[in-house]
Amino acid sequence: MKVIVACDSYKGCMTSKQVAKQITAGIHEVNASCEVLSYVIGDGGEGTVQAFKETMHGENVGVATTDAYGRKIQSEYAIIEDGKTAVIEVANIIGLSMHPREKRAPLYAGSYGVGTVMLDAIEKGCKKIIVGLGGSATNDCGIGLLQCLGARFYDANHQYLSPQAVNLDKVRYIDFHRLKELQDIELIAACDVKNHVLGEQGATYVFGRQKGLTQAQLHKIEHGMENFCYQIKRYKKIDLNSLEGGGAAGGLGAIFIGLLGARMESGIDLLLSYGDIEKQIQDCDLVITGEGQSDAQTLFGKVPMGILQVAKRYHKPCICISGALGIGYQKLYDVGFIGVFSIADRAMSFLQALEQAPEKLKNATVAIMRTIDYFYRS
Repeated sequence: MKVIVACDSYKGCMTSKQVAKQITAGIHEVNASCEVLSYVIGDGGEGTVQAFKETMHGENVGVATTDAYGRKIQSEYAIIEDGKTAVIEVANIIGLSMHPREKRAPLYAGSYGVGTVMLDAIEKGCKKIIVGLGGSATNDCGIGLLQCLGARFYDANHQYLSPQAVNLDKVRYIDFHRLKELQDIELIAACDVKNHVLGEQGATYVFGRQKGLTQAQLHKIEHGMENFCYQIKRYKKIDLNSLEGGGAAGGLGAIFIGLLGARMESGIDLLLSYGDIEKQIQDCDLVITGEGQSDAQTLFGKVPMGILQVAKRYHKPCICISGALGIGYQKLYDVGFIGVFSIADRAMSFLQALEQAPEKLKNATVAIMRTIDYFYRS
C-alpha cells in the first residue's frame, strides 16, 4: 500500500511536519511495510515558508524586523529557485499566534515589519516575492507596509501619523512621492480569503474579533478603513474595496493587489504547483490530509480541499484527520472525502487537548488504518 500524507499544521499545536510524523507512525504501527510519502504543507498562513523551503530544497534567511507592535524581532523567509524567489509569511512577522490573547491590541498593531522583510529580499536580488497572507494580527489596511515602502500619512493639521490601525480614520493627506517602485518585482499574494476590505463580510467584521477587537472597536476600525480607502481613491484612483481578497490580513491584501501590482493566488494551489505531490498521488492507494479544525470554511481553499482536488483528479480515496470538527464539517462528505475524523476522543480542557494532540493523532490514525488495512488485505 502506498499512502500520501499532506496535512496543514494544527495551529498552535503541531507543525505540518509534526502532524505528518505522527500519522506516519500510526500507519506503520498497523502495517510496517506500507510506503508512506509525507509532505510539509502550508496554504499561505503559518508554515508556508517551511513548506516552500522543503518542497523546493531552498534555504532559510534570517532577517531583523519588527512585529505587529513595533518590537524588534528576528524572523526568517525562504529563498528558492536559485535565489530568484523569496517566500515570506506574515504569520512569522506580524502573526496572531506570536502574541497571547490577553496581550493582543489590534488598534495599535501595524504591518510595517512585512515591508522590512520584502526590502531585505529585494536587496538580496530576488525578482519574485511570494507573500503568504494568512495568520496576521493586524487590521491596519496596509498603512504600515506602505510607510515602510516610503509613503507618509498626515492628519487634517498636516501632522505626521504613525502607521497603526487606530490612526486610519485620521488620515487626510498622503505623500506617495517616496514610495518604492516595485515594477521589476513579481509579487504573488498567497491566500484563500475572498473577503473584501469593508462591510459585514469584510476584513474587520469577519476577522477582527479573533484579533482582539471589541464590539466598539470593530465600529471604530471599520470607520477608519472606510476613510483610508476613500483617501487612497483620492490619491491613486483605486477602489481598494472593489478587490476580491482585499480583506486578507486586515486589508493588506488590497494594498498588495491594488497598489503594488500583486496577483492573488490560492496558497495551497500555488504550493502544489511547485512540488511532485500530484505525480506521487497518481499511483497511490490512499491520500490523508487534515488541519487543526475542519468545518464549513474548509471548503473555501483550505489545505484539505486543495489536496482533495488532486486526489479526485486521479480517482484516489482521500480522508481528512483533523484536530477538531466544527459546524458544517458534514459538507466535506458532499465534495468527495470518504472519511472525516477528529482526534478528540473525550471532553478536556484546551490546554490538555494541545498537550495530548500528538498521541491522540497517532492513536486515531491507528484506528482508521486498522479498518482500511483489513479491507485492503482482503
